[in-house]
This record gives sequence, C-alpha cells and structure tokens, in this order.
Amino acid sequence: MNSKKSPATGGLVYSTGQGRMCPACRQPVARCACKKSPVLPKTDGIVRVRLETKGRKGKGVTVVTGASADPAELDSLAKQLKQRCGSGGTVKEGVIEIQGDHVALVMEEFQKRGKTVKKAGG
Repeated sequence: MNSKKSPATGGLVYSTGQGRMCPACRQPVARCACKKSPVLPKTDGIVRVRLETKGRKGKGVTVVTGASADPAELDSLAKQLKQRCGSGGTVKEGVIEIQGDHVALVMEEFQKRGKTVKKAGG
C-alpha cells in the first residue's frame, strides 16, 4: 500500500518545522503563492449587465461582468456603483453584484464612463 497522498486528496497540511501548509502549492501559509495571485477572467472590453434571481430565493441582483481586470479598481468601482444605486453589494471573482434591480442605472453609469455596455439576459 502506498503511504504517499496524491495532490488531489490534499497532502501535507501541517509541519512541525513550518507550521500550517497550503494544500494547493504545498508551501507554508506565510509564503503561499496561490492565494496571492487570483486568476481573473479575461474580458473582451464589453461590460455586460444582467439581472439574476436564480438561487437567491427570488431576490433580484444586478450582476456586472467584464468591467475591469484590476482588483483594486474593481473594488473602487463597486463602491461607487453601490453609492449611486443606494444599495449594498459585493465583488466576487471579478464580478460586481449590486442588490436589487438597478440594470438601467448601472448601464447609464458605464456609458457616462465611455465603456461599451450590453444588457445580457432577458
């Protein structure tokens, strides 16, 4: 029986010499390289805005994709959009989510900034 664990099952999670280990890159958590450089989706320069209700118990959420590639710029943009819409929201994996149906308002804001905007979905 092979006692070595495969990378798919996690492998080493703690070492007495190093402490906690990252299961993905197998480095100490302090030197973990995989968490510091998130993979961002590639964009084609078109900002797509849609309303999502699926999986949210009927609550509408305005979803913005393709807005930016820089995480700091994306956070700043999300903050401005939330203030403009007067509601909450978040940034998840390069996607801005604004609570409520604010598709028209968000599209107008991006058009003012000179971006190409498309309404996605229905």
